[in-house]
Amino acid sequence: MADPRGFLKHPDRQLPVRRPVPVRIKDWKEVYEEQQLSELQQQATRCMDCGIPFCHNGCPLGNLIPEWNDLTRTGDWKDAIDRLHATNNFPEFTGRLCPAPCETACVLGINQDPVTIKQIELTIVEEAFGRHDVHPQVPTRLTGKTVAVVGSGPAGLAAAQQLTRAGHTVAVYERADKPGGLLRYGIPEFKMEKAMVDRRLEQMTQEGTRFRCSTAVGEDITGEQLRQRYDAVVLAIGSTVPRDLPVTGRELNGIVQAMDFLPPANRVALGEEVPGQVTATDKHVVVIGGGDTGADCIGTSHRQGARSVTSLEILPQPGEDRAPEHPWPTYPMIFRIASAHEEGGDRIYSVSTKELVGDADGNVKALRLVEVSRGEEGFDEVPGTEREIPADLVLLAMGFVGPQQEGLLEQLEVDRDERSNVARDEHFMTSVPGVFVAGDAGRGQSLIVWAIAEGRSAARGVDAYLMGGSELPAPVRPTDRPLTA
Repeated sequence: MADPRGFLKHPDRQLPVRRPVPVRIKDWKEVYEEQQLSELQQQATRCMDCGIPFCHNGCPLGNLIPEWNDLTRTGDWKDAIDRLHATNNFPEFTGRLCPAPCETACVLGINQDPVTIKQIELTIVEEAFGRHDVHPQVPTRLTGKTVAVVGSGPAGLAAAQQLTRAGHTVAVYERADKPGGLLRYGIPEFKMEKAMVDRRLEQMTQEGTRFRCSTAVGEDITGEQLRQRYDAVVLAIGSTVPRDLPVTGRELNGIVQAMDFLPPANRVALGEEVPGQVTATDKHVVVIGGGDTGADCIGTSHRQGARSVTSLEILPQPGEDRAPEHPWPTYPMIFRIASAHEEGGDRIYSVSTKELVGDADGNVKALRLVEVSRGEEGFDEVPGTEREIPADLVLLAMGFVGPQQEGLLEQLEVDRDERSNVARDEHFMTSVPGVFVAGDAGRGQSLIVWAIAEGRSAARGVDAYLMGGSELPAPVRPTDRPLTA
């Protein structure tokens, strides 16, 4: 068992050091320096191996956190990666990109800083790759059944890997030129270098998963053709319709959706050429939206040499401690400083955009905003608080409203729920027999850890549909939701 006095011997929470800001904004490499293993093992020793480990509840994958914490403490890296991979196909992704709801549910976090679970997870998998302990798991037999997975983001990749290992012949369709979905072209290189994606894709290829890139399902191949060609179909197409900003001046040049700004920037960072790329170079940049996508726009703008960067958020600035409405072990809304925020720029809270102001050539030159307060039916403007800020480039990072309805979903004639997501039953199957859905396309915009959990669960549903039963794990149900107050 764990050291029962570990959290007393090592009371301080220690994370890897971020590279100096003046250094890291000149390149696209990952932000964090490597942490010494001895220091990390001390952090793992802080885990109390609780009788009721609430970190399990906080993690949609049900990661066996106390087990691999203790294996890290003792340096048993081989068993640690085996326990980690038992519930998580891609811990190198979640260890970099997940906001770690497991840590906010850590029992130690009731009155101390929680265990550095996310960093321990990342170190386990990186040690495994470094020690050549990650191998392809080729199925011992083939079932003769075929499955198409549409979309190669985390949900699609998780479903594909589980189904391939179950013995099915799986083809993953991706409309981009390379697989990975938003992992490749949506997530900036400074948050996760794409070599991390490529090495996992190589494992999947060796296991037998086939990838069909540069193929737009619904155009290059129709939904009906897909159903005729395969025994089952998994829709992992994400939530890709961005929320827009319907204000005066929206038609001006220089107002760009985040997902039209980030992918070209990522391609250029990887050495590609993107004709007509919109950059932040020498511009006053305003990012509307305070989430992870907004932070990605901020960090990218810094590296492109923006003159200034301002982030706008309609909600008030959260406090640094848990509010009463977010008691332990729920995920709290607290003030967080991402690496991109640390690099500079202004963050303005409790404001709404009134108008986008243009010049004589039709280009945006300023943004008129107003302070707001929360009212009974939304947000009320505070009189006398209107002002303008300079804006040569406005990036909309306000989230997504659902999957693309035109094309594939219309062809398949699947039912939608009240939020325009694809409706599914308890086995992740849509209203069309043999067609399943996983990830953001079914649950709405969410976290990477939920996408992987849904991909794994949908794979079990597909396997049971094809074979009459399944031994694959199902960590979540379609109705599961994050633990909230």
